[in-house]
Amino acid sequence: MTAPAVDYSRYQTFNITRRGANNAVLDLQMKAKNGKLPTAAHDGHWELSEIWRDIDRDDTVRAVVLRGEGMGFSGGGDLALVQDMAADFEVRTRVWKEARDLVYNVINCDKPIVSAMHGPAVGAGLVAGLLADISIAAKSAKIVDGHTRLGVAAGDHAAIVWPLLCGMAKAKYYLMLCETVTGEEAERIGLVSLAVEDDQLLDKAYEVADKLAAGSTTAIRWTKYSLNNWYRQAGPSFDTSLALEFMGFAGPDVQEGVASLRERRAPKY
Repeated sequence: MTAPAVDYSRYQTFNITRRGANNAVLDLQMKAKNGKLPTAAHDGHWELSEIWRDIDRDDTVRAVVLRGEGMGFSGGGDLALVQDMAADFEVRTRVWKEARDLVYNVINCDKPIVSAMHGPAVGAGLVAGLLADISIAAKSAKIVDGHTRLGVAAGDHAAIVWPLLCGMAKAKYYLMLCETVTGEEAERIGLVSLAVEDDQLLDKAYEVADKLAAGSTTAIRWTKYSLNNWYRQAGPSFDTSLALEFMGFAGPDVQEGVASLRERRAPKY
């Protein structure tokens, strides 16, 4: 029995198109509302966590490409959202659930996902970018997990994916120090699948997605499911890291972290 067609019109923070044979590749472009970088405000954060449920049940989709609009892949959380999380318990618990769902929904979505990361790749967008089944970065891409710079623990995807992809030593170095990883370096340490020249990024992502879409759906989806059990085994570590991150949003350091970002200065913790 074929599931009814999915209506993606409720997603306002994405440009959503179809491409490839039989329009089987779903092209998701995170919108840069400020004209520069996609950022996750209240609506965008929820949409990024939710859309994978719809893709999972959409029988017309055989592969997905996730990319960003403008100058980069993703610019992280909107500071207004961060301040609301720090000030309001209900907002904090809602966003905690969305952050949890984002990770598990990407892992459990049975369609193969290809990410194409250019420029800055930060925040919620980076979660989906690194958890994608095939992650492709421009060599000049700048991957940063900025949690400790903000004054909270590296939660969301950090504990579930970084140590598995690049090893504990590299994970601790980049996550604790908030050091930038270029796309070229990310490929070298195993954090992403491929790094390509900037002008080849989208073509390569589409090429990979088209190959996945043309392959055996059961073989590819069941391979994804079985391999992603490595992530599921790390679920308790992820849940703990996310709880510790969100406990930090109720603490004093995040206030200084936000203030320092707004004032473009180093934080004084």
